[in-house]
Amino acid sequence: MLLHISDILSPEQVQTMRQRLVAANWVDGRQTAGHQALKVKTNQQIAEDDPLALELGQVIISHLVQNNVFTSAALPYKFYPPLFNKYEGGGEYGFHVDGAVRFNAQTGERVRTDVSGTLFLTNPDEYQGGELIIDDVYGQQSVKLPAGHLVLYPSTSIHKVQPVTRGARISCFFWLQSLVREDAQRAMLFELDQSIQELSMSVPDHPRVVSLSGIYHNLLRRWTHV
Repeated sequence: MLLHISDILSPEQVQTMRQRLVAANWVDGRQTAGHQALKVKTNQQIAEDDPLALELGQVIISHLVQNNVFTSAALPYKFYPPLFNKYEGGGEYGFHVDGAVRFNAQTGERVRTDVSGTLFLTNPDEYQGGELIIDDVYGQQSVKLPAGHLVLYPSTSIHKVQPVTRGARISCFFWLQSLVREDAQRAMLFELDQSIQELSMSVPDHPRVVSLSGIYHNLLRRWTHV
């Protein structure tokens, strides 16, 4: 399931975050690349243990978990601390698949990467290129969203970032381990949950709301990995 979620951050929140990121210590993104990624990755990142990245990452997580659409779609269990990257001057990241498991040095936990997210922190008119290209069951999808907007997609997806030929593209990216490992099951639960919410709002006393909610939770109980 590929999902665009708007307004995770307000324009004012994006601006504040951008001002702090300008002075960040950006390093070669290949420092965190695996063997295959070294051949196709040319960008800059803030180091994973940089205090600014850790602080801003927690701010972003707090906004994510308050968003009902995000929570319904991702069913988050554990986050890997969000990271920040910058593409400019032709920087790109060729086709790759994210690693299946990441080790969180802060907590000592391993996080299975079920869901990937990119939160855009620059608007599309600020840079040329930089589209996130994601291969999914419906073919290649090109994503370039307004600042403060998020795209979620399965971490199993092959994806790339097109070269940025003008300006700079700054984003936050992250992975999470979901309560439900399989993307198809998460998609089904999301569709059911959204339908229940719409029915509850349009016909609050509809007798099927309780039974549909029961089906949702019984499926979640069957599929949850905790």
